[in-house]
Amino acid sequence: MASPSACSPTPDLRDLAQTAGEVLEAVSPRFRADRGAAGVVGKGDRDFATQVDLDLERFICDELTTRTGLPCHGEEFGGPPVDEGLVWVVDPVDGTFNYSTGSPMAGMLVGLCDDGAPVLGLTWLPLLDERYVGFADGGLTCNGQDLPTLAPMTLHQSVVAFGAFNERARGRYPGARRIEVLAALSGRAARLRMSGSTGVDLAFTAAGTYNGAITFGSHAWDNVGGAALVRAAGGIVTDVAGEQWTVSSPSLVAAAPGVHGELIELIDSVTGQEWEI
Repeated sequence: MASPSACSPTPDLRDLAQTAGEVLEAVSPRFRADRGAAGVVGKGDRDFATQVDLDLERFICDELTTRTGLPCHGEEFGGPPVDEGLVWVVDPVDGTFNYSTGSPMAGMLVGLCDDGAPVLGLTWLPLLDERYVGFADGGLTCNGQDLPTLAPMTLHQSVVAFGAFNERARGRYPGARRIEVLAALSGRAARLRMSGSTGVDLAFTAAGTYNGAITFGSHAWDNVGGAALVRAAGGIVTDVAGEQWTVSSPSLVAAAPGVHGELIELIDSVTGQEWEI
């Protein structure tokens, strides 16, 4: 497939999804076989990459670029800007800490951005034998079967995922402030979940297994694929302030209709969007 230009027709997302799925299937045996792999590259406090992360990213990005002509940006090795043109975004092992301990709540994430907007997402969860695909105007599938559009719900009925964090962390969204949001949410939602994998949280939200997810991370490789899945399923994806989500957004709130609005209202009521303590 030739590299697109300003004069090229819009690429066929169904074809691109098929190609990306074939690439992920090719590396799924390695992903399953190396479950429990130890970290080999330190990336910060209690954060690391395994050899599986490194090897799979090289293979996935090389194959995607060779087969589609589109550039690729990965978590481990970087790449071109993710907010310019059509770009693949890859997280070879999402939930690496889970993966290294043998937990099945880990997977491979591939997203496609068009000038920073998520238009195609694939979340492969080989240890759960689940493969999610979703794209603009194409709906959502799991293992090739169409899934229903997300129905409106209330927060009181909902299971909501909350991204892992450190209470002592500072930054844009301090940990202590997140605890305040979590405490308020615990009294409103039916159940809370903290899986340790943004990819799992967003795929489950798209499928209706969860009804919403909140993450305060801004990494494109964590969020692009899942954001595309949720939107393909008829869900709503913004940042915590309720602004339309793009790869430049500092946070992400994804949920079914109805639930999303209540989540933003709850966050506003706790923080007033003033995050410093």
